[in-house]
Amino acid sequence: QVRLVESGGGLVQAGGSLRLSCAASGINFINAMGWYRQAPGKQRELVARITSADNTNYADSVKGRFTISRDNAKNTVYLQMNSLKPDDTGVYYCHVRRLAISDYWGQGTQVTVSS
Repeated sequence: QVRLVESGGGLVQAGGSLRLSCAASGINFINAMGWYRQAPGKQRELVARITSADNTNYADSVKGRFTISRDNAKNTVYLQMNSLKPDDTGVYYCHVRRLAISDYWGQGTQVTVSS
């Protein structure tokens, strides 16, 4: 029973901050964890990713504003989002890759940034 539970989304003013959390359970041998987002009417895009070796990657649009981290003991990945912009609005999905071949997705958490 693989479960990815996201939390931390909400409504914030531009320039504000949110911290997303994703707790993974029922899964082992995780290669990478990350966050994707999907704005209304748009395709899902990678926001940030962290590998088992703690290598990180960010979308150009969020680099310098967002920070991804993980707590191995809790099997949890976080996304600290600062200086939020209205363009950051969307549903943020936690993603886990296992054994370099399998993908798992959370239910999504809404982030809305107002002007």
